[in-house]
Amino acid sequence: MLKNSPTNNEYILSWIGEMAEMCAPDKIVWIDGSEEQTEALRTEACASGEIIKLNQEKLPGCYLHRTAINDVARVEGRTFICTRTKEDAGNINNWMSPDECKEKLTKLYRGSMKGQTMYVIPYSMGIVGSPFAKYGIELTDSIYVVLNMLIMTRVGFDVLYAICDSPDYIKGLHARAQLDEENRYIVHFPEENTIWSVNSGYGGNVLLGKKCFALRIASYLGRHENWMAEHMLILGVEYPNGETKYVCAAFPSACGKTNLAMLIPPEYYSKKGYKVHCVGDDIAWLRVGDDGRLWAVNPENGFFGVAPGTNEKTNPNALHTTLKDTIFTNVVHNTKDNTVWWEGLDKNPPTEAIDWMGRPWDYRKYDKNDKSTCGAHPNSRFTAKATNCPCLSEEFNNPMGVPISAIIFGGRRAKTAPLVYQSTSWQNGAFVGSIMASETTAAASGVVGVVRRDPMAMRPFVGYDMGDYWQHWLNMGKIIPNPPKIFHVNWFRTDGEGNFLWPGFGDNMRVLMWILARCEEKIDARESAIGYLPHPEDICIEGLKNVTLDTVKELLEVDAKSWLEDVENIKAFYEQVGERVPNELYTELEALENRLKK
Repeated sequence: MLKNSPTNNEYILSWIGEMAEMCAPDKIVWIDGSEEQTEALRTEACASGEIIKLNQEKLPGCYLHRTAINDVARVEGRTFICTRTKEDAGNINNWMSPDECKEKLTKLYRGSMKGQTMYVIPYSMGIVGSPFAKYGIELTDSIYVVLNMLIMTRVGFDVLYAICDSPDYIKGLHARAQLDEENRYIVHFPEENTIWSVNSGYGGNVLLGKKCFALRIASYLGRHENWMAEHMLILGVEYPNGETKYVCAAFPSACGKTNLAMLIPPEYYSKKGYKVHCVGDDIAWLRVGDDGRLWAVNPENGFFGVAPGTNEKTNPNALHTTLKDTIFTNVVHNTKDNTVWWEGLDKNPPTEAIDWMGRPWDYRKYDKNDKSTCGAHPNSRFTAKATNCPCLSEEFNNPMGVPISAIIFGGRRAKTAPLVYQSTSWQNGAFVGSIMASETTAAASGVVGVVRRDPMAMRPFVGYDMGDYWQHWLNMGKIIPNPPKIFHVNWFRTDGEGNFLWPGFGDNMRVLMWILARCEEKIDARESAIGYLPHPEDICIEGLKNVTLDTVKELLEVDAKSWLEDVENIKAFYEQVGERVPNELYTELEALENRLKK
């Protein structure tokens, strides 16, 4: 079955042979990245019903896919880190021994591709041949996965030529099998550069270049190779003089990450000539440059975004990105004109529609307080090409990346965290990242709306012990001669009646401008128990209707009582992480507590 292989790499060929023997596909097809082959796969998937071709006049190159009803989100409870010792996986991750895991999953893979095709996808995270690039091969029995990987990564035989005869690539195996949720597993063997996924067809579990490789495996590699793989957007702010400053920002889901990545400047700034450019909306790989600064690339080639809530007001750039060459998953099918719709798109739900489960949908029965009445699943997705994004940075394909001035952490907190504050040092910034907290959302299956600790927005994505991950952050601070400054933001502060005090969306640029001014030491700040706070008058509110100086003062208040309660929660979380929490972070925590008590 490997007769016409485009590579002679014995490591690749023997591994594919071994996996094929286990899964028993009828044939093996190599994915070359060509439009001719891709179009043939689309045609085949339409014929089988795996995808639905949409109205090509209104949505050229766009298709609709539905997952199994039991398979709609990442399954953290079924995601494992398989290291030789449990301690190396840590207390936050699920652990299984590599031998036990392989024995268990081999039974699930055995014969799972009978009567089907095994597709071989050679792909690169990052520009092929660049200093940042890492290569992988995913084996899958799903054309949907192939088509998504063609959008999300750089696929083609040039990847095989780059790997050449090396064993240095990430091995990924995916089989839909029975889509049995009781036997659904997404497992990582970081010590073996291997990822296995079985019994799922949902993107977050099966597009193995994404969270599995680009975060879990890459974070493990980065620790050993002195670089960082982070769950961060990358954006550039272009000043009227043409100079552009770049920031990375980490937010848990439902905290406006994609909206910030594709931010449109408010009129006050756009009239002056300011622009914002998106380099990435989800993942950043960071390395120390020759100039001593931290440089970042987005290793992905597309956007895997949440559809509900995306509209002309919240994120016009994301919406326009999806208007061509996009795969929509689990949204409403407007059968009247063969297009798509989702809650929050507009106020004109289709009168003739099929919901995400494939059932006729009557918009008149929709109740926004009852998710079961939604036409689109709350975690429905679009997979779109980055090159179709109106605000994509010209540096997107720069193999050297972009220099980072600031790292921003964020969370969704009603009362505790102020609108923005700056850490006092890299070590203090690592501490600020380690105590991030936010609410859970539909992006991870489970209870929605519960506040949980999500350090650096990496809780589900660190491929090893969380305490060791924090130590890696501290260690990186010692080898970056000119490190970025570190900040924390909270767009979700509320008043006594639960109303948001800050308008958010494009107006978040007003906070970015304070952050960048601080990075260049162009503006002063005031010391507080938690870090450096803006002087209220230094947050530009010109042109804002419902935000006064008093509002900004309220947004910047630090309530010692609620912070001291938070300190107790942080202590409990550190205990949960375990004995590998670095002493430096306990030192920071103790100092914070002492300052708050004063």
